[in-house]
Amino acid sequence: MSSPIVRFAPSPTGKLHVGNVRTALINWLFAKGQGGTFVLRIDDTDTERSTQAYEDGLKADLTWLDLVWDDTFNQSKRFGMYDAAADKLRDMGLLYACYETADELDRKRKIALSRGRPPVYDRSALDLSDEDKAKLEAEGRKPHWRFKLSGERVEWTDLVRGPQGIDTSSVSDPVLIREDGSYLYTLPSVVDDIDAKITHVVRGEDHVTNSGAQIEIFKALGGTPPEMAHTPLLVDAEGGAFSKRLGSLSMDTLEARGIFPMAIVSLLAKLGTSDNIEARDDLGVLAKEFDFSKIGRAPAKFDEKDLLALNATLIHTTPFDAVKEQLSAIAPDAANEPFWLAVRENCQTVHDAKDFADIAYGQIEPVIDAEDADFISEANDLLPEGEITAETWKAWTSSLKEKTGRKGRGLFMPLRKALTGQEHGPDMGVLLPLIGRKAVVRRLSKA
Repeated sequence: MSSPIVRFAPSPTGKLHVGNVRTALINWLFAKGQGGTFVLRIDDTDTERSTQAYEDGLKADLTWLDLVWDDTFNQSKRFGMYDAAADKLRDMGLLYACYETADELDRKRKIALSRGRPPVYDRSALDLSDEDKAKLEAEGRKPHWRFKLSGERVEWTDLVRGPQGIDTSSVSDPVLIREDGSYLYTLPSVVDDIDAKITHVVRGEDHVTNSGAQIEIFKALGGTPPEMAHTPLLVDAEGGAFSKRLGSLSMDTLEARGIFPMAIVSLLAKLGTSDNIEARDDLGVLAKEFDFSKIGRAPAKFDEKDLLALNATLIHTTPFDAVKEQLSAIAPDAANEPFWLAVRENCQTVHDAKDFADIAYGQIEPVIDAEDADFISEANDLLPEGEITAETWKAWTSSLKEKTGRKGRGLFMPLRKALTGQEHGPDMGVLLPLIGRKAVVRRLSKA
């Protein structure tokens, strides 16, 4: 295989979420695994909804994920190319003007369905004379423009779905240009793919039906249709529709929650594949492991529990320098290496460290059961003298065990609850020095 050239083509009309990041990631992994090129195309032909802020945001998100692009361009700078392509198709008799209103088209569809026919556009616009068109335009109607399909079967071998075919006689001629003269997605996309020499179009399976028409437009414009890969869409953990929840899974939201980029890409790279879902610490490894043959046909289930589990795996080995800035923002008193090393194995996200920062350096409410009151009093008396060190916990609990006869949970749990207010948490041997003698004595006395 020659080095592939792929593109990710987001519209700057909203934030990047896990659904479109998965598409970007699959494109990136495939290209980089084959020594190819990853192109970022900004689909901003919708000039009213597209904003610079969203464009800047999606670029920042991709950079945060380390999905760096090799080339980028904006469709809004290329309208001249699209106009030239449209003129070429008109001259070939493949782009024709239609004057039906939305209501009229809807009525035609309903009539076709009521008669048991597929709701395919009837091409009545092709029968209009120049006089008919002039009369309609005199009435104030403006045309939309459709591409005339061949009516033949278009076939290709999909890298995910295998042999595919679309009978173009069974679908409506696609609208390429709206009444207001603005372009829909289809024509600019084909023009750009030809110009950028895109070799593979990798996208969601909801685009399969569009592919037949796009292949014919490629050929009409003198281009070579790229190979195609249509991946199953994401669903939630129960297999339900996912679109309504995507806003809460935007990249800026996940970053704010303390989710690591590698946790996100590790999960999205393996969802719906035959590989096990495991944390990786390098995108290059994921690129080497990627293969379209591993992607199944069933919808890919996204579960936030899997994301948190992967994030926890990465957190547990993350050095202090990598989280120092985040710790400083959420818990300034805890932005030190001993604290991080003490608590990281109990965190799913960096933000979880905030709770342990309160335990180590703040004020907590001791918890003590009535039957443990005398034991805590003895613990206070037997606390070793001097500064608390890494050896204090072991020496202290050994003395208590010998004096009281307690052992196991009965020995350790009352101390943990009295000193942290929690039943679970970091190892007390490493947590105790962070709390410090003064706070230990105060909490024992209060308990």
